Amino acid sequence: MISFHIFPCDHEQINNLLPLAKLLPDKPRDELLSLVDDMPLGLTITVEKIKKERSRQQEKYYRKWCNAFARHCGLTPDEMHDEMLCLAYGSEEVETKFGIKRRPIKRSGQLTAKKYSELIHVLVMTAAEMGFAVPPPI
Repeated sequence: MISFHIFPCDHEQINNLLPLAKLLPDKPRDELLSLVDDMPLGLTITVEKIKKERSRQQEKYYRKWCNAFARHCGLTPDEMHDEMLCLAYGSEEVETKFGIKRRPIKRSGQLTAKKYSELIHVLVMTAAEMGFAVPPPI
């Protein structure tokens, strides 16, 4: 991710930015140009790579079967989710006022679609090892 600031008095930077506005679709271009017209303190522009996040379908499948597997094992859905994250991506032990707690190294919100598929695979394989069948995704 790259962020840079354009201050209102820097007319050279503003003039260099305007030709790039032609590459934008109409609505974002109009919004950018209106910001440039009225920016008493300046403007911050952030450019970041688009990453393919997990799909809604992946998440629904995972949550449905993770929750069902949790009931089978006598865990809460959150406990099972943390267990799957620990199995898939490793864990760390953290000392708290309640004693030492095991926590997953990665959270699911940080996962791409490919990594989320790995989490689903861990769920399916772990459930199978414990006698609970998770049907294949459709």
